[in-house]
Amino acid sequence: MATKRDMIVRPAHDLGGLPAGPVVPSDHEMTPFEKSCHALLNVLSAHKLVNTEEKRRGVEDLGAEIIGELTYYERWAVSASKVLIEKGVITSEELGAKMNEIRDRLTEAAA
Repeated sequence: MATKRDMIVRPAHDLGGLPAGPVVPSDHEMTPFEKSCHALLNVLSAHKLVNTEEKRRGVEDLGAEIIGELTYYERWAVSASKVLIEKGVITSEELGAKMNEIRDRLTEAAA
């Protein structure tokens, strides 16, 4: 658990210089979710709805615990959603309704 001083001095995503074990570089095939998320983020950027700095701030605002629990693309998806809600492009109710619609569709397809 980070101390208050650590949280002020070092943002949650900044792990530079901290013990973390060896870095094992490896390529992997992107999952369908990762591909969709990557494409969506590029479209949001191209339409000037969410830029890189906003996405980065959104990830940093998640805090260490959530950052540690989410995958790379899950962090970007949550961050972009927050930015779109902050800008009034979508509402949290619209986002929740769409998530429920997709969950129901996937559940039905899996049955």
